[in-house]
Amino acid sequence: MSQPTPGPVDGGEPTDAEQRRPSGTDDTHRRPAATDTGRRYSVVWTLLAIAAGVIALDVLTKSIAVANLDPMRPVHIIGDVVTLRLVRNSGAAFSVASGYTWVLTIVALVVVIGIVRYSSRLRSAWWILGLGLVLGGAMGNLADRIFRSPGPLRGHVVDFVSVGWWPVFNVADSAVVCGAVLLVILSLLGFEYDGSRTGWAARHDHDDQPASAGDADA
Repeated sequence: MSQPTPGPVDGGEPTDAEQRRPSGTDDTHRRPAATDTGRRYSVVWTLLAIAAGVIALDVLTKSIAVANLDPMRPVHIIGDVVTLRLVRNSGAAFSVASGYTWVLTIVALVVVIGIVRYSSRLRSAWWILGLGLVLGGAMGNLADRIFRSPGPLRGHVVDFVSVGWWPVFNVADSAVVCGAVLLVILSLLGFEYDGSRTGWAARHDHDDQPASAGDADA
């Protein structure tokens, strides 16, 4: 029976593979790091994909509204409760803060940069969805402020949906509100952005855990 070739631990010469391996490296530490990097890229791309979907729908619906709606002739969908009414909005969502377009543009830019910069820390699918909606909505209206008249950073946002007493809004506004509401609910329930759970969510998760073997035997 052949004897194993002694390695460095046995006092023999290192093998070819050990000689080629750079000092201070460890495969067991490299693989998890690579996996974590891949997960971060996946999170960022998922977030951007959600935002891109919101932007595409927002641009499409605004283009259709501008091409087909007369500002003086709203289209009644459900009586006077739900109508399509073309409005040029110089303010924020739902016509808030009209006249401060350049300030709102800067705020939107800060929000977009902040979400993208910290998106790699996300581990919760629901947080990714919520921030993706907010990001897409912010970028949708930001595009109007940059590219529409009366000029860059002063452009008016196209709104066209009117529901009851609620101010006229668009798809981007809806995405921002829905995303923000989702994030508030997640925070109140204790579902954290990094996948951890606190408060109600932690207690509920603990209640859902199966009984241990010792408890089952008792």
